[in-house]
Amino acid sequence: MDIILRANGVGLTYGTEQAVSNADFTLKRGEVAAIMGSSGSGKSSLLYCLAGVLPPTSGTVTFDGVQLSHLPDGELSALRRTRLGFVFQYGELLPELTVEENTALPLRLAGISKAHAHVMAGQVLKRLGMGDLLRRRTSKLSGGQSQRVAVARALVHRPDVVFADEPTGALDSVNAAAVLREFLQLARRQKTAVVIVTHDAEVAAKADSQYTMSDGVLTQRVAA
Repeated sequence: MDIILRANGVGLTYGTEQAVSNADFTLKRGEVAAIMGSSGSGKSSLLYCLAGVLPPTSGTVTFDGVQLSHLPDGELSALRRTRLGFVFQYGELLPELTVEENTALPLRLAGISKAHAHVMAGQVLKRLGMGDLLRRRTSKLSGGQSQRVAVARALVHRPDVVFADEPTGALDSVNAAAVLREFLQLARRQKTAVVIVTHDAEVAAKADSQYTMSDGVLTQRVAA
């Protein structure tokens, strides 16, 4: 498998605070990688550098052979919209929209017709056990249901990479395990690579490769 995402010597500072220090990271196509660390370790800051949301203070991030810092803002936004997906701890769904409408958003933003986008959204939602709730507003969902919709929205356009920031951190253990299992099963079926930021060792254990982060320093864990 070839490399879809690479970071070389990435650093990020906020004022005088060094959030990320000289981080090296590689992600193969279809691979699931976990970055584990406690709150404040810098793992979320690194995630947003890898996703092109935050420009690093130093070092480079390369996506599919293209250095992100070389892209104009419009091209970078288009790349994030079409080739990347995002799952956040609290879903970040639009409460005024239905399950189906939230899931279809990336497709509609890419110019796909409403009818086709809703068909594609329905297919992904069914795989995640949400096929009976297409017309329900997301404000009426449970936490586990909301995260399934967030996962569906992140994967519906078959991105190359999904970035997940504590995707199960707000769920109880039963829902967390189920959502993570369904998320990774669908991602692997689609050959979508995933970067998961987590403080949970059980979540990290499901990844193909594991990194730890402490005080801004990233270290790859080597399997025993």
